[in-house]
Amino acid sequence: MTSALPYALIATDLDGTLLRAGDTVSARSCAALATARAAGARHIVVTGRPVPQIRHVLDDLGYTGLAVCGQGAQVYDAARGLLLHSVSMDRGLAEMALGKIEAEIGEVYTAVNQEGLDAEMLIGPGYRMWHPHLPTVRVPQREDLWSAPITKVLLQHPRLDDDELTRVARSVVGDLVNVTMAGEHTVELQPPGIDKASGLARAAEALGVAAASTIAFGDMPNDVPMFAWAAHGVAMANAHRELFAVADEVTLSNEADGIAVVLERLYG
Repeated sequence: MTSALPYALIATDLDGTLLRAGDTVSARSCAALATARAAGARHIVVTGRPVPQIRHVLDDLGYTGLAVCGQGAQVYDAARGLLLHSVSMDRGLAEMALGKIEAEIGEVYTAVNQEGLDAEMLIGPGYRMWHPHLPTVRVPQREDLWSAPITKVLLQHPRLDDDELTRVARSVVGDLVNVTMAGEHTVELQPPGIDKASGLARAAEALGVAAASTIAFGDMPNDVPMFAWAAHGVAMANAHRELFAVADEVTLSNEADGIAVVLERLYG
């Protein structure tokens, strides 16, 4: 990396950030990333999705670098198709956390991402999948969710909105697990200490890049730790208010090529 680079590492979230509708990346965004790479910068995907749910996106991008997946629990080498690092969530701890949350607000609908390169997303009773193009397996009862190792638990509530569900869950079990809002209708429980910052720090160390040389793009509260870690955080125009509060800059929306606008200014 040359010291003349504005940032040596470009960390981008996917949903609501780099991706447009239908899991697509615009030609302008692709070109802007290519220009930045030609200048010597590295691009790293940092997403809440587990590896099986992003490989089609990486393939479409021709992406061959490291990717931080599963909300920071996984580091994936796209070029070799290898999972370099993975942190599982203790299933007993997950059940305990759910029990405490439900004692406070009644039944929650749950799903899990299983651990592994070809793992499945299991959907429990009542849980609604808002990304129908992503593969899932519906199970008849919650006990079936714990049939294999998992990386995280996803929650929905029949009445509470995402912000309120996150607030309540964090107040009840925030000392046991990491609670984050990753997107619309997507509140998640992860192992303690696991978030996008921890995953990005691990991947950046492997790449030999420091936080001080990193620019990060995101749109949701799960990107807050990543913004705190990186030197410069850019929120999309469609971002959640919690991210606006900590962002160094706000760009256009994902649908309006907000990432490209910033990269063209920095590397064009």
